[in-house]
Amino acid sequence: MSDAAQPTAAEVRAAAEAVKVALDRHLDAVERRTGDDDPAVYDAFNELAAAAEAYDERLYDRYDEVTPFEIPGSDDSLPPYTGPEEPNAVSVLIRRDYAVVEPQRLLAQAQRIADADPDIDAPVIEVEVDTDVDAEERGNAVAIVGGSVHAALGVLFGEYEPDEIASRHKEFGLEEGDSTLWVAAAEDLPEPGEWLNAPFEQADPQQVVCRFDVSSVFDDEFDEADGPDQT
Repeated sequence: MSDAAQPTAAEVRAAAEAVKVALDRHLDAVERRTGDDDPAVYDAFNELAAAAEAYDERLYDRYDEVTPFEIPGSDDSLPPYTGPEEPNAVSVLIRRDYAVVEPQRLLAQAQRIADADPDIDAPVIEVEVDTDVDAEERGNAVAIVGGSVHAALGVLFGEYEPDEIASRHKEFGLEEGDSTLWVAAAEDLPEPGEWLNAPFEQADPQQVVCRFDVSSVFDDEFDEADGPDQT
């Protein structure tokens, strides 16, 4: 790189000061957060990530030195945005992964829901039931849940909104995995029923305005950066 293309010492210093400001803003957002998915925390995180990356680049260009900063998920960043400048519609794409760690708890919770509402709409699933039990005793609720995890999941997700399940997942015998939320821009709102057969097939990363990821890998990376506990 030529000297003319290098940032000045003052520019490197300004980038370092920007990191300090972003750190303060991030800490302030964390201290004031209103919940696990507070958008102010995400915004402050992204600002801190951008400031750290800019400082790292200027430091390297000027002094051929690097920082220990590593932004989780930076290798999986979205491609350049090519969507409409002023979208007339947006699509919100959400994925949340769960492990079924306590099937019996899940079945019990679904059975409780079914018992409270015998007319509940349930997925059509074949369920094995004990033929020695009287049919009247088995009833509609048992036909809905029985010993089927598939049926229990259908009852659970049919009764509660996804956000409520996320906040109460332990009650339902679930363990959280990774999750992500994408907000994608569109020129116009699709016609009713247009994408229902393949809801995620048309997801275009270049149309994504913003995304929010949650993963334990971020915590692991931060822990590794902190190093072993000092005693």
